[in-house]
Amino acid sequence: MVSVNRAGPETVILIKPNHSASWRQNLWLLAALAVPSLGAGVAFALLGAWPILPFASIELVALGGALYWVNWKLEYRHVIRFTDESVVIEKGYFIPKRSWHFLREATALRISTETHPWQGPELSVHDQQTETRVGDFLNRDETLELLNVLKQQLSVRTHSGNDTFRA
Repeated sequence: MVSVNRAGPETVILIKPNHSASWRQNLWLLAALAVPSLGAGVAFALLGAWPILPFASIELVALGGALYWVNWKLEYRHVIRFTDESVVIEKGYFIPKRSWHFLREATALRISTETHPWQGPELSVHDQQTETRVGDFLNRDETLELLNVLKQQLSVRTHSGNDTFRA
């Protein structure tokens, strides 16, 4: 998902992966699966087949852990701030873990063509010393949308050898 917010002289681009279900929806799914699974486990335990109950519980704990891990991975985001003097890129899950600061006049966009027709081009923001990729988790349409937004803010100084993508 690419969202652009312009507030006076500052432009902020928020880039996040597609998040099909919220954590609350995942908990509802887990509860909906737990009721019949644990119900059957308790019923079999009352009939004497008690080993089914721990396995049903382990299965639900594993599913809950997998849902939590996927939900946590989908909280990753890139925040790009453009001002008149600088470009700041922050990457992290809930708070910025890494950040890059560039001078606006020395910053450019690098575009590398896609390796597969379903992928979008690779986008990197760079200056003379530093480079960082942005939007590497986006699908093709969202990457092309990000490319159009970044072209409005930055000059494109580096293309890969083959311009096969269409923006």
